[in-house]
Amino acid sequence: MERRQRLVLAIAVLASFVAFLDGSVINVALPAITDELGGGLALQQWVVDAYLITLGSLILLAGSLSDVFGRIVVLRFGLVGFGIASVLCAIAPTGEFLIVSRALQGIAGALLVPSSLAIILSNFRDAAQAKAIGQWTAWTGGAFIAGPLLGGIFVDLLSWRLVFAINIVPIVITLWLLSRLGQRDERQVGVRVDYLGAVLGVVGLGAPVFALIEQGNLGWRDPLIWGTMLVGVLAFVAFIVRQRLATNPIMPLGLFSIRNFSVGNVATVAFYAALSLGGFVVTVYLQQSAGYTATAAGAAFLPVTLLSIALSSFFGGLAGRYGPRLFMAVGPVLAGIGYLLMLGIDTDAAYLTDVLPGVLVFGLGLSVTVAPLTAAILGSISVSQAGIGSAVNNAISRIAGLVAIALIGVIVGPSLDGMGFERGVLVTAALFFAAAIVSAVGIRNPSTARAAKPVPVPATTMPLPRQQSQC
Repeated sequence: MERRQRLVLAIAVLASFVAFLDGSVINVALPAITDELGGGLALQQWVVDAYLITLGSLILLAGSLSDVFGRIVVLRFGLVGFGIASVLCAIAPTGEFLIVSRALQGIAGALLVPSSLAIILSNFRDAAQAKAIGQWTAWTGGAFIAGPLLGGIFVDLLSWRLVFAINIVPIVITLWLLSRLGQRDERQVGVRVDYLGAVLGVVGLGAPVFALIEQGNLGWRDPLIWGTMLVGVLAFVAFIVRQRLATNPIMPLGLFSIRNFSVGNVATVAFYAALSLGGFVVTVYLQQSAGYTATAAGAAFLPVTLLSIALSSFFGGLAGRYGPRLFMAVGPVLAGIGYLLMLGIDTDAAYLTDVLPGVLVFGLGLSVTVAPLTAAILGSISVSQAGIGSAVNNAISRIAGLVAIALIGVIVGPSLDGMGFERGVLVTAALFFAAAIVSAVGIRNPSTARAAKPVPVPATTMPLPRQQSQC
């Protein structure tokens, strides 16, 4: 790599790491948060989902903003905004204040996400690009698992409030690296932002999630619950209609006519819903029922980080050589088996015998799957569509995690006891197996699939690749 390319890769990794780290670090702090602020399982769900609602629903809008104002400008605003929101989370006096601050973090995170991989796609070509994406995948993927360990140390030794301070150091470093990059920003002429579509998307996601979480407290017969659900469903339908009719849609529906793109996103729904559900259930249960400290619960998944860093690039290369189908079918099966092995976790769970075997198998499955999944989706569309296509995939993965967390009360019951833990683990494994089946049946390798043809999406929505794919 040239010096400029190494700098670009470092910026992309750190910017994504900030957003992804905060999505994973919070799980280990949830018991301590509710101990101090109250709120029980409902608050725990909202602290996670408030972030995911704004992040998932605004990623596509953020891509349009980067077209209008420039990627680097939007990236800087996202970094500064994320830092401010993190401070607000750290000083939150009430659960409600924390929820609002988490939503603000999600907004800033949405500004970070679209530009991180985009600067890789615009600065690397051919084999160098594939290798850079593999390295980006490995390091940013590690944020999902490294977060709980770092968070646990802060919770046990200091305070859950300082968990949010973890973001400050990478934010400052990334801002400094951006100042050193000196790359000319790119702005697209004639791009219009679909603000109406963005509003409909936020309401269409947020309202049903509110109903799913609060129904455990109020019941489905409460007008607030069924009314909110109805408003959300109508808003989501209106969002789809808007995307079909808008001149500059933030989610071009024509992309879903491409087989590997549509099938890959269905697999993404199941796979990332399983990741969010399983991580939440195991991390919280180890603390609340098995007696693990926050640090020990966070360290439980550390082997997954090591496997991801060591193997993601390797399996990404194999997928490029042999096609992604086999890896997308086998990887989720291994991940699901890993979670089934965790059914042995109980209130007296020993890490080496009850937790570690499942974690290792799950980590291997994750490493086998993630890079090929990215390759299957990005490889199915034209270069001009890579930006918006990867943005759609990223938004879908966040929404999948969002809905999975919102349904935790339905899956595990009012509290995460032994029976609830078993149900959560079984549903997690089932989701992984569903992702494997969808991939095995639906994905086509490049040698057997027709070359992707450009989808008729307005040119103003498809500048140089600017969005982020899945880590």
